[in-house]
Amino acid sequence: MEQLGEKAEELLETLWIKTEEAKQDSMALADLPAGEQEPVAHLKEAGYISSSDSRIKLTDRGRAAASNVVRRHRLAERLLADVLGTGEKSMHERACRFEHLIDPGLEESICALLGHPKICPHGKPIPPGRCCQQGQRHGTKLVASLSQLVPGQKGAVAYVYASGSNQLQKLMAMGVLPGAPITLIQRFPSFVFQIRQTQFAVDKEIADTIYVRLTDQEDESAAEPARHRRRFGLGRW
Repeated sequence: MEQLGEKAEELLETLWIKTEEAKQDSMALADLPAGEQEPVAHLKEAGYISSSDSRIKLTDRGRAAASNVVRRHRLAERLLADVLGTGEKSMHERACRFEHLIDPGLEESICALLGHPKICPHGKPIPPGRCCQQGQRHGTKLVASLSQLVPGQKGAVAYVYASGSNQLQKLMAMGVLPGAPITLIQRFPSFVFQIRQTQFAVDKEIADTIYVRLTDQEDESAAEPARHRRRFGLGRW
């Protein structure tokens, strides 16, 4: 993909959100913010967008490029939130600046470092890259799903990627909330983890939805049974 300017990338991102996520067929030129109208002619000439009756939409080439721009922006948000602890107030603005500095090689390294996240901090999907499809791993991963941890490994809950509200509510009832300390106790026959003083047992499907910001410490005593623990098998859900 040829190098595009920041304004052109912002226009591609806007079109992606409007057409791919909001499911609009096209977008009126008049609806574009003033700064995003400038690169329209360049993107048309390069074959990224087409226009008709003062409306524009992505071409196949533009759709692939826009997907990559959205991916970089949302990965940047994930990095800022999960690793750098950036607050909600300044996250979007900083991510907008950071996304333009991420080249394809760095993008895949960041994605692997974050455990191939599926959603941004705002719950919007992150378009997958080649590294996600290949299951590429990173030697110094900072965020990983609970199912990828080894017994005794600990961290803090980064976020939850739940498929439905019922599943999310059950995890929240367990105390699986962003920032909560979490330790994996065992992997078989079920995934047993501890949140503060309470232990729970879940299957791999649930363990896949809990993303953990890892620490370097391992608690070898974590695998010892707690005297007063409460274990929830999925059969009781």
